[in-house]
Amino acid sequence: MEMTITTPSLLFPAISLLLLAYTNRFVTLTSVIRQLSKLDAADAEDLTRRQIASLRTRLQIIRAMQVFGVVSFLLCTLSMFALFLHWIMLGKILFGTSLVMLTVSLLCSLYEVQISTKAINIEIERLDR
Repeated sequence: MEMTITTPSLLFPAISLLLLAYTNRFVTLTSVIRQLSKLDAADAEDLTRRQIASLRTRLQIIRAMQVFGVVSFLLCTLSMFALFLHWIMLGKILFGTSLVMLTVSLLCSLYEVQISTKAINIEIERLDR
């Protein structure tokens, strides 16, 4: 398989957009946590208790998403550098590893969406009361 320096560069916009989306999820989650901390203690006790474990897990997953995304971006950059130096095999290995890290990041994102859906269902329960 012929690989040029432009092959890994195709991932740059995708990874950048993913990192931006992950950051937005983090900011939104911290906003939710701040809102929960401001709720009246009597009204929010059950809701808060049920949400805390989910929020902690989601924060950890978002951090993992970001870490794997950044590692993917870094490996993609190193792949381009290796290809620039005509170290073709190293460039291919780094690019392949970058794709694996990006896949792990996306799988973490999928898992976080599953957890956030459960959290939204808890909110809907509260509204039903």
